[in-house]
Amino acid sequence: MSEAPHEAPIKTPGQLIAAIIASFAVPIVIIVLLVIYVDNSTRTGAGTDSLSEAEVNARIKPFAQVDIRDANAPRVYKTGEEVYKAVCSACHATGAAGAPKFTNTADWAPRISQGFDTLWHTALAGKGAMPPRGGTSPDDYSDFEIARAVVYMANNAGASFPEPAQPAAGAAAAASGAAAAVQAGASDAGAAQAAAAMAAMASVPQAAAPAAGGTQSADASQAGKALYQQVCQACHAAGVLNAPKFGDKEAWAGRLKDPIDTVYNYALHGKGAMPPKGGSTASDADVKAAVDYMVSAAK
Repeated sequence: MSEAPHEAPIKTPGQLIAAIIASFAVPIVIIVLLVIYVDNSTRTGAGTDSLSEAEVNARIKPFAQVDIRDANAPRVYKTGEEVYKAVCSACHATGAAGAPKFTNTADWAPRISQGFDTLWHTALAGKGAMPPRGGTSPDDYSDFEIARAVVYMANNAGASFPEPAQPAAGAAAAASGAAAAVQAGASDAGAAQAAAAMAAMASVPQAAAPAAGGTQSADASQAGKALYQQVCQACHAAGVLNAPKFGDKEAWAGRLKDPIDTVYNYALHGKGAMPPKGGSTASDADVKAAVDYMVSAAK
């Protein structure tokens, strides 16, 4: 049997040239089509989102924000948990900067043993890396709300502090906060004294401050005695909130080691649980006269 003859597909020089051209052209066409397909969707380069409407609005919005509040509206106090989450958790959630970690009984045990009053004053005044009031202001969170946060954190770490008593409506903020602290951490007798002090300080007559250049009271001694009876005795008569008791020479001795101007400064601007001017709006001269009246009774 004879085999069928084999014929090459390219028989002429023209067919050879066409095949060579096709072998180059077809891949090039395929590559171009693939590039067009891949690049068909619109894409933005890096940084072009900075011109979007949202980004532009974010850059040109004002830095300051006006928060309008009704001064006559009743104060709605935040819970201890709310204050903790908004302020304290920044450090206490992880124990950053040496802060006692939330729910860690080992961290909190030595603090709890110092008592609520010490913890509360530490939170208000600051300690170590912790700024006063956790970096907030009294306009942001009242002393009472700070006290709630302290109780919330301590009780979640093994303490059994009672919830601070809510300040009475109309009471001075500082006086109410101090009374709430004592109610939370003191004995029943101390809490009763603090409640009496709070009631007395809340009822202090809020007379208008004298105009600039006004004359001092004609009888400074009588003015000092009157202010003591109206305001200062709420705490100093019985030694409430660690106030030096009226006429107690030993209690006053430590205070009188400082210059009298320092004692005046404490009375005018507050110290510890004592609010500035005892929560009153008395003149500086009358406050100093009240200090002189108490000091003279302790000599």
